[in-house]
This record gives sequence, structure tokens and C-alpha cells, in this order.
Amino acid sequence: MEAAMGLMRRIPPKHTETALSALLSLMPNHSSDLLAQVDQPLQVLCDVECGKEFILCEYNRDADSYRSPWSNIYHPPLEDGSLPSLRLRELEVEANDIFAIYRDQYYEGGISSVYMWEDDNEGFVACFLIKKDGSKTGQGRRGYLEEGAWDAIHVIEVGPEDENNNYRLTSTVMLSLTTDNESSGTFSLSGSIRRQACSIRISSQFMNNMNMRLSVADGHLSNMGKMIEEMESKLRNSLDQVYFGKTREMVCTLRPPSEVSQMRMPES
Repeated sequence: MEAAMGLMRRIPPKHTETALSALLSLMPNHSSDLLAQVDQPLQVLCDVECGKEFILCEYNRDADSYRSPWSNIYHPPLEDGSLPSLRLRELEVEANDIFAIYRDQYYEGGISSVYMWEDDNEGFVACFLIKKDGSKTGQGRRGYLEEGAWDAIHVIEVGPEDENNNYRLTSTVMLSLTTDNESSGTFSLSGSIRRQACSIRISSQFMNNMNMRLSVADGHLSNMGKMIEEMESKLRNSLDQVYFGKTREMVCTLRPPSEVSQMRMPES
């Protein structure tokens, strides 16, 4: 199992589904662990009840059906599918509306879904998902990429409700892009990154730790939104430094900018 997880961490996101399917065939006894621990590129389905698209993942799946956050109905229909409580469902509906605004402001489009469910510790878990297709044929408003996808998964565990709440955030971002044009040629880059939130709030002061303890008076959605916004900013910076920064460094090392300029100068 350890070797399998090490392999999956090194597989480009666009090949994750193929690699995971092969591992499930080789290790059928560990199928539940593999499906629970391996993040796959997000898939999308249309809710025929309200005509809106929603994201498919392990967190809204029951058997072979997926629950829509818009209608709270499973697709395909499932009679005994698990549903959140009425109170949690109201919070889920509000979270989807708010997160859609966040998605439009930060991603200029895309698809988002929020799912919530009760856990065994008298608290609940919330999953915030964003899928942005930036390819020429996708929902990208600029369409510079031949193929391009950004999949973000934010899972927040919320402790039992009291004056202050413990929040634990685990975030994963999967990025893949391909260009194919005369000026830049063919280029492909893909990878994933996972991080956990590390803060505690006591009154108005912040300290580093593995959990985040925030006042309930601010509201769960406000607290979780702040955590996701801060985490996504860190993840974007990390991706920029690790993937784009290293790629730029390699290209400039292999072909210095001065050499590129000379190659592009017209003959006199």
C-alpha cells in the first residue's frame, strides 16, 4: 500500500484515473483505501431537475450514484442514499450560493460544488470543490491553452459546536496544461499539491498549529471561507514557484534569453 501511494504521488493528474484503475486490479483487497486516499481529477454531471452542472467526487457518492447539491437528489436515482440533516442541508445550500460567487471572482467561471455531512464526533465535514477548464473548448474566457484544467478540493472537518470551534482543512490542487501553437510549440505540464491549514485563533491573535479554532459568532461559512481563501493563495504561490518557476529556470538555462532574441531577429 505504501508503494502504491508513492507511485500515485508521482503520476501526473491526467494519468491518475488510468493508474488507479490498474492498481485496483492488482490490489483488489485495498480498493477502499485507494479510493479514499487517492484524489482523482474531478468529473462533472448535469442535474436534470434544475439544469445545473455539479461535480462528482467520493464525498457525494453513494454506491454508484452521486448527490446533486442543487436538488439534493441522487443521479442515477437511489432510494436509500444518505442525505444531510435539515439544518446541515440549509447550510449546504447557502454555502453553494456563496462559493459560486467566490469562484466567479477568483476563477472567472468554472464549476463549483459544496457538500456537507455529519461525522461521528458530533461535528460535520464540508467539502468545497472547484473545477476550471481553461482549454479552447472549455469554459475558459481567454482560451489560450490547447488543454488546461484546475481541480481544487478543500475538505474541512468541523468539531462539536461550542463557543469556539476547531477546524481542520486539507486542500489538494491538481493542475494540468498543454499548449500547441507556432510561437511556443508543444508544451505539457501537470502536477498536484496538498496542504493542511495550520493556525489557531485565540481572541484576535493567531498562532501556528495543526488546527484552527475560530469563534462560532463569525459563522461557519465565514470561518471556512477565510481558511479556503488563504489556503488557495498559498497553493497558487507554491505552484508558481515549484512548477512554473522551475520550468522557466530550465528553459532559460538550456536556451538563454539572449540566444532566443538572436534566433528571432530577421536577417538583414
